[in-house]
Amino acid sequence: MNNLFERHRQTLEAAQKAAAERGYWSAYPEVPSGKIYGETAKDDGLAAYNAKLGKSFSLPAHPEESRVGAEVSPFGPALGITYPAARVETLISASQAAAQAWASAPPEQRVGICLEILARLNRASFEMANAVMHTTGQAFAMAFQAGGPHAQDRGLEAVAYAWMEMTRTPSQAVWTKPQGKAEPIVLEKRWRIVPRGIGLVIGCQTFPTWNSYPGLFASLATGNTVIVKPHPGAILPLAITVAVAREVLAEQGLPADVVLLAADTTGAEITRDLVTHPAVSIIDYTGSNAFGEWTRANAAGAQVYTEEAGANSIVISSTNDFAGMCNNIAFSLSLYSGQMCTAPQNIFVPRGGIVTEQGLKSYDEVAGGIASAIDSLLSDPARAAGVCGAIANPATLARVEAARGLGRVVRDSAPIAGAPGARTATPLVLAVDADDTDAHEEERFGPIAFVIAVGSADDGIRRAADLARSKGAITAALYETDRARIEAAAGDFAFAGVNLSVNLTGGIFVNQSAAFSDFHVTGGNPSGNASLTDAAFVANRFRVAMWRQPKT
Repeated sequence: MNNLFERHRQTLEAAQKAAAERGYWSAYPEVPSGKIYGETAKDDGLAAYNAKLGKSFSLPAHPEESRVGAEVSPFGPALGITYPAARVETLISASQAAAQAWASAPPEQRVGICLEILARLNRASFEMANAVMHTTGQAFAMAFQAGGPHAQDRGLEAVAYAWMEMTRTPSQAVWTKPQGKAEPIVLEKRWRIVPRGIGLVIGCQTFPTWNSYPGLFASLATGNTVIVKPHPGAILPLAITVAVAREVLAEQGLPADVVLLAADTTGAEITRDLVTHPAVSIIDYTGSNAFGEWTRANAAGAQVYTEEAGANSIVISSTNDFAGMCNNIAFSLSLYSGQMCTAPQNIFVPRGGIVTEQGLKSYDEVAGGIASAIDSLLSDPARAAGVCGAIANPATLARVEAARGLGRVVRDSAPIAGAPGARTATPLVLAVDADDTDAHEEERFGPIAFVIAVGSADDGIRRAADLARSKGAITAALYETDRARIEAAAGDFAFAGVNLSVNLTGGIFVNQSAAFSDFHVTGGNPSGNASLTDAAFVANRFRVAMWRQPKT
């Protein structure tokens, strides 16, 4: 067996350093370039994806009692792939059978295996991009980045934190207690990392890898076996992940069943049975607040980490770059058709307008400026398709249709021209008054945005922070030229448990989150009870047990 820990030690140490310093660093290049990944990598990845279509997905020696699979690309065609499926008890038994060998493996070996899995996933990034694109509706460039290197960075981040927490306590020490004139008491003490048990990772459809890798790799590195439960509409990206993991495990002489796939179908999901099974000790969940609440209430004593939903807000008070502000907001609203947990929904604007470098802009001018910027951004159909992608779930289109009656339409949603067969929608922008409606206080997932008239900038900040505190928010943004108000708002949003971006006008957007620097979700409001990735996310996935004896 190869010493994978030593092979990847440099990457692990660089990840630890990046997590400590919080500056920019990435282990896996985000540019889909042949100069980086190989001149034939793009074609090879597409060929690997196409080779899986219409066939049975191979997971050698995986428990199998039936075959399931009904994925349909948001861009049109059915994938036609079937996956091995098994009853919950079968999966649990297989996971338990693999647990002792995995728990007994030294932390160095487990971490080395995790790093090797990530390295192989990185080499498969083009195949993964196609898999993510055709299960989520992300455009190719975004599917490559978010589904590949960015997800891999988040997985690596979790492994780095797990390693730091596991090595915080030494594996052995000599304990000497003085006894005055008598001989001291001398004990040999040894400590061992003991995993909690079976980890369950519940994936979402829109970001199946990015949201799943932190929990998957945090549990694996700390010695827990893992059952991966994908969304029925986005099985392929996580099936590829499980296949790579099982391949590495088998090569290292460990049971492949350390990682299992729990594939199912819409209407016959096994998620609830897995959540309530007493053998499941850790649950990582991404999805709606309703099922997140149910999971926390019914998790049979498991440690639960959730990323749920929230109504993310922007407050506009003043700006020195009106056009740059509008363009930045337009891109944030349009990116992946608002189907990001970090996408803004509510834009609070004072009724009396805002101060800009062009003079006072009225509320209507601000709303119109954002709408015009969206129109300009999406005026070219090819660019619109690249920015917006497709709609993952038909229910999102129905939600957009229903939302039209919630306010005055400033900009209507429409399909993207030149994308026949794809399920698409551009942003719907509605004008409402905060004193007349609370329509914006509910998360309305998808390309739906409210420009909300408020009494003042301070009123908008208060409302946005209160909404984060009561309903949840993952991101917030502020446009403000007064330093005192910026600092006050930063405090308001911090105590509401939401991360704040200020005066973004260039090539960085409120809905982007960078591994090793940005903590994704704080765990401090109803949008989730955990943060990707901090020490708390990994430390409770294991226990430290000791044995001691007199030193001879």
